[in-house]
Amino acid sequence: MLIRVLGTAAGGGVPQWNCGCAVCTNARSGDTVTPRTQDCIAVECGGSWVLVNASPDLRQQLLSRDLSPALGTRNSQIKELVLTDAELDHVAGLLLLREATGLRVLGTPAVLGALGNGFGLQGTLGAYTSGEWVPVAVGESVRVCGGQLELEVIGLGQKRPRYALPSGEADGGAWVTALRLHEVGDPRGVLYAPCVAEWSDRLADLCASCTSVILDGTFWTDDELARQGLSRRTAREMGHLPISDPGGSLEALRPLSAVRRIYTHMNNTNPVLDPSSPERAVLDKARIEVGTDGMVVVP
Repeated sequence: MLIRVLGTAAGGGVPQWNCGCAVCTNARSGDTVTPRTQDCIAVECGGSWVLVNASPDLRQQLLSRDLSPALGTRNSQIKELVLTDAELDHVAGLLLLREATGLRVLGTPAVLGALGNGFGLQGTLGAYTSGEWVPVAVGESVRVCGGQLELEVIGLGQKRPRYALPSGEADGGAWVTALRLHEVGDPRGVLYAPCVAEWSDRLADLCASCTSVILDGTFWTDDELARQGLSRRTAREMGHLPISDPGGSLEALRPLSAVRRIYTHMNNTNPVLDPSSPERAVLDKARIEVGTDGMVVVP
């Protein structure tokens, strides 16, 4: 199993098109901040690939990461897609896959219901290509990549995206999940959890059972946006556990020194995106990585 990290930014990317914060300004100037596309990963196992989440930057990501078709063909190595939530920065890229010759999309009933009822994306995509929409329950394990890769679906929260109106079955299901990925027959695993609202003993145990974790690093502090005058909403109100606050993810990850720890889904305001910042120095000292587009993770 090999994981190629396609994007590591939260919604809007870095720099965000309409943001003049210090990090975005730095990224535009090419000083110390490296631009980033929006969060998603591609996983290869036994010569087959599966996408986990579909960012709005998906076309650019696939073209730049050697996931091109063979010469003389119109096809793709991507046949399957797994969604960890229904937020726009994780599902809007589905529209960019309309040229696919066939696509198998897996997600919880809540997520797939939102794409059908709230977003209307299932019907829109279906007008262009054949597809299979496969509901997967929390706690269930599914196999992809020709049965060679196993994904355990872990429930993390009930944060419904703003566009998804309450309706029937979809309103009562799990909205936010993580995935534990491992080759069939190999106990070594990688945890991918780009949206974490709160830390729990169960999540700590899952992280400790993996060789690598790719984890929500959206905000450095709970009041990051308010401090910069950009929003009154806190990180926790938006469904993201901040990194540095008491009870934050940094505190929880410090003891897991035997595990490779990587932050992803960083917001454009997050100071850890600047390698010269004191916040980045804190992570460097703890040997916790700030993910970069294109990085490779193996068990």
